[in-house]
Amino acid sequence: MEFGERLKALRSSLNCSQKELSEQTGLTLRTIQRIENNEVKPSLYSLKVIGEALKTDLTEFVKKPETKPYEFNLTLKITDMNHFLNDLKTLVKTHWKTILLIVLVIWLVTDYTDIKSGIMDGWNNR
Repeated sequence: MEFGERLKALRSSLNCSQKELSEQTGLTLRTIQRIENNEVKPSLYSLKVIGEALKTDLTEFVKKPETKPYEFNLTLKITDMNHFLNDLKTLVKTHWKTILLIVLVIWLVTDYTDIKSGIMDGWNNR
């Protein structure tokens, strides 16, 4: 039995409708339907609020052997990174003056008091 089916059985055993669960958790009715139909895997936030609403610790509920573990897959292609770097180089080449101006303005704003006191000290020492 998958997670959504187990959640539906638990909710039904507590005589709670999907609409009531939606109102108690702040999740949309459609989100709860999609979780129960195993169309999506619930986020950690969704698991937390559903568990609180059903007064159940869903961490143990998820860890049962018949549920599928969550998977996280991150693939990063070298060609994508090369495209990103080439785009970044092009951006810097075409807009280097604007980037330099922004950096100078940020530097002036963050160090304004030091710059002002240095100028005033130099002016007073003349």
